[in-house]
Amino acid sequence: MTELKTISKIGIDIEKIRADFPILSRKVNGRSLIYFDNGATSQKPQAVIDALNNYYVHDNANIHRGVHTLSQEITVAYENSRAVIQKHLNADHSHEIIFTKGTTDSINLTASSFGKKFISKGDEIIISVMEHHSNILPWQVVCEEKGAILKVIPINDAGELMMDEYKKLLSNKTKIVAVAHISNTLGTINPIKEIIEAAHALNIPVLIDGAQAVPHIKVDMQALDCDFYCFSGHKLFGPTGVGILYGKEKWLNEMPPYQTGGGTIKTVTFEKTEYADLPLKFEAGTPDISGGIGLAAAIDYINKIGLDNIAAYEHKLLLHAAGELEKIEGLKIIGTAKEKASVISFIVDGLHPFDIGTILDQFGIAVRTGHHCTQPLAERYCIKGTVRASFAFYNTKHEIDEFITALKKTITMLK
Repeated sequence: MTELKTISKIGIDIEKIRADFPILSRKVNGRSLIYFDNGATSQKPQAVIDALNNYYVHDNANIHRGVHTLSQEITVAYENSRAVIQKHLNADHSHEIIFTKGTTDSINLTASSFGKKFISKGDEIIISVMEHHSNILPWQVVCEEKGAILKVIPINDAGELMMDEYKKLLSNKTKIVAVAHISNTLGTINPIKEIIEAAHALNIPVLIDGAQAVPHIKVDMQALDCDFYCFSGHKLFGPTGVGILYGKEKWLNEMPPYQTGGGTIKTVTFEKTEYADLPLKFEAGTPDISGGIGLAAAIDYINKIGLDNIAAYEHKLLLHAAGELEKIEGLKIIGTAKEKASVISFIVDGLHPFDIGTILDQFGIAVRTGHHCTQPLAERYCIKGTVRASFAFYNTKHEIDEFITALKKTITMLK
């Protein structure tokens, strides 16, 4: 009762919320599921499941091309979903919202199209050492193709970007900066407003990988003033296979299409093709229609709870978990930035993260183990990987206490 009373003060009705997520009632290895792998993918509320089901049961048709009733209705619904996402991000225009397959696809789209138009031999691209592979590899490919140079912002031992070093990297050779809003491994919330302002002072555009940010905090394109912002639906309590690229109109208009084909054109002849206006220019082929609708349903759901309430509640979970983990002998938390989201990665002396994760699963506890698609970051800390527990607003203090108990038993078993 104490926990529920505390929670209610910040606007979270945990019992009601947990009832909205059917999977949380299942058993794993005879234990109640404790799902602490939200950094990899989040669970889906019934509202999202119902939106997907309703599409396939009642509304299934292709969009934009049909004159019949089903096509017309689902086109309106799909474009309304785009408008929901525009409003959520506080973007200027709905055509600045490009539907993609996910964060990886959004970054690849930007790197390829921006790189073709704006990157030349000797130019420089800046990323950071804490980036997910999805925000490293696409820029490496551009550098290899164009003869450009990849520059990397270092971090301190706490897992915070060294901003003085970042500003030294900026020059008239820098063509774009691409950094994570929140580290998927460290949980560090980067000072992206400062990053953007420093780059813009030299007229350098900035891409933000927001995959780990949008489930936890409010993001506002007007306040941030970034040029590109990317995220995935499946981490935002929505479906897999759908994501968003927000891009400022001026950049998207100048960039060539990433893919071509149906839906991207105005006219086609064998001599020349004229491409469609935004956003269709970047949306070749039949999209994940149900995914776009499901993503809008997920956004509506979290907005009813309130992202401020979510952030406050998850911060309490983070503090409690960190405090309990720090008491365990031989355990070290990797990433102790002052500004953190609800992600904790740790190692235990003499134990392999995979072994810890395997035994925790026998207790019904889902965590992530490995390098979390951040191998350069693991090398920075001279480790092979970590155990990562990542929380969402449907997790509870009681679950964390169960996790701590199971972890202690696991360590005893493995030592």
